Amino acid sequence: MDDTSGVGVLDKAASVLGALEAGPATLAQLVASTGLARPTAHRLAVALEHHRFVARDMQGRFVLGPRLNELATAAGEDRLLAAANPVLTALRDHTGESAQLYRRQGDHRVCVAAAERPVGLRDSIPVGATLTMQAGSAAQVLLAWEEPDRLHRGLREAVFTATILSGVRRRGWAQSVSERELGVASVSAPVRGPSGRIVAAVSVSGPVERLTRQPGRLHSASVMAAANRLTEVLQRAGD
Repeated sequence: MDDTSGVGVLDKAASVLGALEAGPATLAQLVASTGLARPTAHRLAVALEHHRFVARDMQGRFVLGPRLNELATAAGEDRLLAAANPVLTALRDHTGESAQLYRRQGDHRVCVAAAERPVGLRDSIPVGATLTMQAGSAAQVLLAWEEPDRLHRGLREAVFTATILSGVRRRGWAQSVSERELGVASVSAPVRGPSGRIVAAVSVSGPVERLTRQPGRLHSASVMAAANRLTEVLQRAGD
């Protein structure tokens, strides 16, 4: 399928943004991903940065910028984030644990909404935090329903196994104990878009002392119910 529009500069800018969808990239990585000449890739990335479609991380790499999220919100497309806060707050209040919503971005997952446990020992994940896709129940959920090739690539350096992901698909939720961080347990469930594709993961997390070594027994039903509520919001929007 021809994915060019006939407007060369726009097609090239779109290729830069598409490359950054996979995660942070140096200029050399942008050149390799897009096939653009180095001066062209640099000129486009800097121009996009000027308009806040692209930004830089702490290492100076190019990343997707805040303007993209602002436009999506203004257009009313990001119904998930609009619905997330009350759902996560209710989940936190019901379970007594911190609740998060994660989206996948390339080889990482990003916390896009959270409701923190107000007092006591808790697992604090700030909005905007970038976490690994190699460990944790949310990573399991975001990977479990991927296409086979992408799933197998994701498993290469993961702490969990294909057998664990098979169990996630069978149950509809995932749990982890000391995978991402020693002493932290979590439970996650998938949020599906109108097409049925997994677009996010809802999680609760906290110390193993409270969640136990089988946190799914305590909180899987509540986490799945919260994820299903967000799925319903997206599916209504897609009707």
